[in-house]
Amino acid sequence: MITRRADMLTTEHSERFGGKGVLRNTHFLDKDHAYGTGRLFSRSKLAPGCSVGWHKHEGELEVYYILSGTAKVSDNGAETILHAGDALLTVDGESHFIENVGDKDLEYVALILFDKTGA
Repeated sequence: MITRRADMLTTEHSERFGGKGVLRNTHFLDKDHAYGTGRLFSRSKLAPGCSVGWHKHEGELEVYYILSGTAKVSDNGAETILHAGDALLTVDGESHFIENVGDKDLEYVALILFDKTGA
């Protein structure tokens, strides 16, 4: 199955989880085609100064893979800066946030997968 960029759904979320500004997600895989493995498969974009606020994952994990820009992230309270090629994994029961602290758009792949281990 091929999905052309023009056919991908783009959604916008204002002040996601209490964050700042707008989060824009371009969904490259619909959860209905993911065989029950997860609920979010997107290329995400935050303008300078925008963020996704602190939130916790229950029964799932989330991966951020930075494509471009500069991200400040929290990995369970430990803050650090990520650049293109860096990734953050937040597993079941853990919390995180992401903020664009650069002067260009922050773009990253966001994947939310269900925890099938039963842990």
